[in-house]
Amino acid sequence: MLPKLSVIGTGYLGATHAVCMAELGFDVIGVDVDEDKIKRLAAGEVPFYEPGLPELLTKHSGGGKLRFTTSYEEAAEFADVHFICVGTPQLPGQLAADVSQVEAAFHALAPHLTRKALVVGKSTVPTGTAVRMEALLAELAPCKDVELAWSPEFLREGFGVQDTLRPDRLVFGLHSAWAEQQLRVAFGPIIAAGTPVVVTDFATAELVKVSANSFLATKISFINAMAEVCETVGADVTALAAAIGLDERIGKHFLRSGLGFGGGCLPKDIRAFMARAEELGVAEALSFLREVDEINRRRRVRAIDLGGELLGGPYPGARIAVLGAAFKPDSDDIRDSPSLDVAATLGSQGADVVIYDPKAMDNARRAHPELGYAATLEEALAGAELTMLLTEWREFVAMDPEAVGGLVAKRNIVDARNVLDAAAWRAAGWQLRALGRP
Repeated sequence: MLPKLSVIGTGYLGATHAVCMAELGFDVIGVDVDEDKIKRLAAGEVPFYEPGLPELLTKHSGGGKLRFTTSYEEAAEFADVHFICVGTPQLPGQLAADVSQVEAAFHALAPHLTRKALVVGKSTVPTGTAVRMEALLAELAPCKDVELAWSPEFLREGFGVQDTLRPDRLVFGLHSAWAEQQLRVAFGPIIAAGTPVVVTDFATAELVKVSANSFLATKISFINAMAEVCETVGADVTALAAAIGLDERIGKHFLRSGLGFGGGCLPKDIRAFMARAEELGVAEALSFLREVDEINRRRRVRAIDLGGELLGGPYPGARIAVLGAAFKPDSDDIRDSPSLDVAATLGSQGADVVIYDPKAMDNARRAHPELGYAATLEEALAGAELTMLLTEWREFVAMDPEAVGGLVAKRNIVDARNVLDAAAWRAAGWQLRALGRP
């Protein structure tokens, strides 16, 4: 008999996990303190953009495998395994992660655990958090047989459904054979499909996610550092990346030079990792991450500089078409978005900024109501003296340089993601500048 599951927190991670576990055949209840979010999910509405998720939500809400509630008591009575999927954002004005939502979830759930159950942390947390939450369960849960495990998530926005149903690995941090057996049943269909499982301790499981993100961030910032060198010597960073990526020890993934990384994971995870390392007295071991973060931020400044070079003067009064607000394509997430950061900086310098993004317009407007927004790509380009491609949506990559050239006032474009055919655009009369390319 399959265990029943609860998912605490219905943000990006939680909602995706709940829906996908229902797709795998489990009975699932999603829990959140946000009544509006619960009502929207119960009505079949995903409160963020993630390809493939709305269809699965409709399928399983209607089929009875999935329901949502604000009641922790209901979740505790219903489920055998409880997944903690709440957010751990960066603390305002600090590098450290804010784990208050994790603590609140444990405080709210534990008093209702009156029978043996497994609580599974999936949130990305500083090492040492699991030990504290285990002690909290022991203190607050009426049943003293409740156990804790930590199984970090590895979702990529835009690929959340795929990464949940077909992950490249599962990591289980736990103490007992019973906890391992429960997790192996809860992830049974995924394991049966051949997904590798790493069974380890709490501390290692907590470190896996931040270590992986720190490595990926370092790789991205490395190629962007090489872009700075290429711009100085007249080399082409895209050819450089292709050449070194053929070395199987390096690989081609995450070697695309551009505007840098953003979103709700990489930036805040590497900063939280630095903060925790300092608390543990090993700050020097991760000192390189400060330069990784700094290189990433410098790319935004360089993109603005390239735009100014194309304009041949300062930005005040210039009409700028900004293509992209989300931190990456196939997402409406604007957290730490390099694209929106550049747009806001241009606006602060007096430019007449007009933004278009296929999915992130509402989020961008809420964050920066002072900027201009267009309903279509064509409206954004109309009369632009400079076009800045900042998020590599397929719609932008596929633009016909001759066709869109008839919309703009001046054929100037900054390809901040290195996705355009520079020769084709220049042949159509565009002045094109790209990060790290001649």
